[in-house]
Amino acid sequence: MQASVGDRLLVHGRIVGQGDRTAEIVEVLGPDGTPPYRVRFEDGHETVMSPGPDTVVKPFHG
Repeated sequence: MQASVGDRLLVHGRIVGQGDRTAEIVEVLGPDGTPPYRVRFEDGHETVMSPGPDTVVKPFHG
């Protein structure tokens, strides 16, 4: 997985009834766009994550 600052991560819910979540990548901590990423979720929560197979990168088109 490769991503850039400004890209979005779409994290699919893992449990029935759990909705998808979207996070903006605010910092790329791995080499050449690889994880881990510092992300900010829609509610303002920030964390460092290494996305799993339930996550899709949505490139930023600005």
